[in-house]
Amino acid sequence: MAYVMFLFLFGLVLGLVAVASNPSPYFAALGLVAVAGLGCGVLVGHGGSFLSLVLFLIYLGGMLVVFAYSAALAAEPYPESWGSRPVAVSMVVYVAGVILASVAHWGGWYEASWVSVDELGGLSVFRGDMAGVALMYSLGGGMLVISAWVLLLTLFVVLELTRGLSRGSVRAV
Repeated sequence: MAYVMFLFLFGLVLGLVAVASNPSPYFAALGLVAVAGLGCGVLVGHGGSFLSLVLFLIYLGGMLVVFAYSAALAAEPYPESWGSRPVAVSMVVYVAGVILASVAHWGGWYEASWVSVDELGGLSVFRGDMAGVALMYSLGGGMLVISAWVLLLTLFVVLELTRGLSRGSVRAV
């Protein structure tokens, strides 16, 4: 399990480097979706399966809105991809910064700290993420509904901003 978590975290860091180094919104949005998936994989590995599912669905809804907005406003015929020279140089600089930061903090990592939340509760009745689910629906339910309405409102704002002069998706009847 530690190797799977290592692969998730390694992919998460590489995805964040790809997002940070790419000036094109097309590839940056694709990288953000990959980073969201890998981050949710890390959460699942630590025992937060329901939280991972909720975050993935909400984050992908937000990324859909951001991708639609960036694709409509970016009118580049030839966007810079991950293989172009300036993007590759900035990726090398970011990876070097990550390596320097990990070398500076190398002594504080232990493999025993990579256990999931279910392995620590010996005689527990509930799973590790069930208390969080109950708390999210009891005290955080209103915030969940507000988040859904904000995403829907943002979608309509983006559709109105990108509709052009006479045609669009939201028209007056």
